[in-house]
Amino acid sequence: MTQQDVHSDGIAALRVFLVESPIKMARQQGVGHIEGTVKRVLLELTSRDGITGWGEAAPWEVFTGTPEAAFAALDLYLRPIVMGWPLSNIRGLTQAMDRALVGHHEAKLAVEMAMFDILGKRCGLSVAELLGGRVRDSIPLSFSIADPDFDKDLERMHRMVPEGNRIYKVKTGVKPHAKDMAHLDAIRAAFGTDVDIRLDYNQALSPFGAMQVLRDVEQFAPSFIEQPVPRDALTAMAEFRRKLDTPILADESCFDMGDLRRLIELKAADAISVKLMKVGGMLKGQALMGLADAARLPGYGGTLWEGGIALAAGTQFIAATPGMSLGCEFYMPHHVLTEDVLEARIENRDGAVIVPKGPGLGITITEHSLRDGARRLAQA
Repeated sequence: MTQQDVHSDGIAALRVFLVESPIKMARQQGVGHIEGTVKRVLLELTSRDGITGWGEAAPWEVFTGTPEAAFAALDLYLRPIVMGWPLSNIRGLTQAMDRALVGHHEAKLAVEMAMFDILGKRCGLSVAELLGGRVRDSIPLSFSIADPDFDKDLERMHRMVPEGNRIYKVKTGVKPHAKDMAHLDAIRAAFGTDVDIRLDYNQALSPFGAMQVLRDVEQFAPSFIEQPVPRDALTAMAEFRRKLDTPILADESCFDMGDLRRLIELKAADAISVKLMKVGGMLKGQALMGLADAARLPGYGGTLWEGGIALAAGTQFIAATPGMSLGCEFYMPHHVLTEDVLEARIENRDGAVIVPKGPGLGITITEHSLRDGARRLAQA
């Protein structure tokens, strides 16, 4: 490496934006509801040789944290670490951030994805290739049935199914059980086995009495039941796994390697939801899936309320991670956000997300698209 290479390898500038975007539909699920707008934090890093990379933090206050806290973490606590840090040592940066700041996984992920975006642009490779290479170029897309007005979701399905969208994850446990049963019956009556139904309780059920509820919904042949009970009710999760025919997927019960180890020891899950926002990075996500692979637990690409930047990173991660085989729910930019900061949204085709092949994250953001794609609440 030449002296010029050393000089150009570091981060020279950092901008962070707290933004708010309107959404098209309300979302109702076990741990909280969203309507009107969502907030996110966008991060722009610029290397000393003038290459720009983008990252995004999308916390949810009932799940991982607040956007305002992520903004402060990036501006006040991580900025001094990131400035000048060499692109050739992204893993070292993740360790330095963990030593300097507890938690704030979303903010650390934003830094990591922006660093990988710059590195990929510099060497002409996609982030998936930097993470080891592609094992898939498209990812089956799951759309969440979570509108408080179920009839609106059913109308959406009538539009989406003919376009090739086959996977639907129904948010259950928020409404009375009888209504959940009626809605599932309506979906099967309208579409039969042409659709893949998955159920997500988002911790809504109490362990006491949950077994009968879950036995009831099995008649609709769901592909999996996600997080039926609170995240610490692992003995109940293990009991469901033993006694039900439907696979149990852990989401809130699986944030990190310690959580996954306990799930494996207790045999409390058949699969896991890997959300980059909760695990804190693509490198950490691949490490988590390494342990999951050893236990033969497939991964599903979950989401919070991310926009196009973070979901571009999610597609690159899944493209490079063999065990992430259950698809993804990266539907926010196309189906929920009314606007986004990307010049062009990531392609969805025939019920799948198409992994961008351009360098870095494979996306383009300009000052124009940034200005028009979200309302800025704060900038630093």
